[in-house]
Amino acid sequence: MTMPGYQTRTPPRGVPERRGLATASLALGLAGLPGLLLCGAGLPAALIGLVLGVIALSRGTGRGLAIAGIVCSAVTLAVGTVSIIWLLSKAAECADTHRYPDDFARRQCIDRTFPFAEESHAP
Repeated sequence: MTMPGYQTRTPPRGVPERRGLATASLALGLAGLPGLLLCGAGLPAALIGLVLGVIALSRGTGRGLAIAGIVCSAVTLAVGTVSIIWLLSKAAECADTHRYPDDFARRQCIDRTFPFAEESHAP
């Protein structure tokens, strides 16, 4: 029995919303950006995150999370694509035989352009 003016709380009806795909999309999109620093390992994660986000959005589950996952994945893919294009253009510039006629000059260009790429001296 309830007091006048108070209502009893009834449990919500229906199936709870399943947001697993949307959550996975957001997690992969966010993890992809720092993953780009690991030789582009973030690109496959972002691509999978984008696909999962689109699937979650089409199913209508976790709409906000799905949109956030799609945006994060798209930003990661854009940053990764621009980075790869920039790195390849710099590498092609060093491979130009008219600009750098001998192997020593090309090696100097690579060392100057990519100081983080050290030559390994394996036994």
